[in-house]
Amino acid sequence: MLISFENIIYISGMLGVAVFAISGALAAAEEKLDILSFVLFATVTGIGGGTVRDLLLNVPKVFWVEDPFYLYTTILAAIITYFFSHLLASISKSLLWMDAAGLALFSVLGTAKAMSLDVDPVVAITMGMITPTFGSIVRDILLGHKLVLLEPEIYVTAALLGGGGYYLLRDVFNVEEVTAVLVSMVAAFMLRAAALLWDLRLPKLKQSLDRE
Repeated sequence: MLISFENIIYISGMLGVAVFAISGALAAAEEKLDILSFVLFATVTGIGGGTVRDLLLNVPKVFWVEDPFYLYTTILAAIITYFFSHLLASISKSLLWMDAAGLALFSVLGTAKAMSLDVDPVVAITMGMITPTFGSIVRDILLGHKLVLLEPEIYVTAALLGGGGYYLLRDVFNVEEVTAVLVSMVAAFMLRAAALLWDLRLPKLKQSLDRE
């Protein structure tokens, strides 16, 4: 029996929350914080972006209030990371790869949820960019880290590829929904992975603006 589109979305959403929660917990591990701090950063990172998305879309119940298992997932991810993070060869590299996986998942899922509410395509794709980035932004601000969005390697562009790719495949090229989701997620992850491995980046403004 084939897995339904709704189940694909649910499983992917739970996986996205888990990997982003792990990235938040790994950030706490870098700072050698206590277990409650692990839970805090895992929760903020895991559900932060989706919370902002649902509030902006005026969803009656935020996703983790509707289904508390998302919240339980962040707590479990934090506890597991707390006890096993010392086994990782490089916490910082593991954080980047978990963040990349979460980016790929949430960029597509954020767009898909917005599209299910019949919003404008540009709004939907924007939600696909907000969903994977907001939790990471809050995590980095609370820890005093340089924002991941300000790192030179491609980041937001990968989120745009995931969300924009899903919209184009599903609504423009009429690709079957599950295929559109999976292809878009893989494409977003591969672009972010390539950026990490080969230092891919977009051109930067070469001259500063004059200020009076």
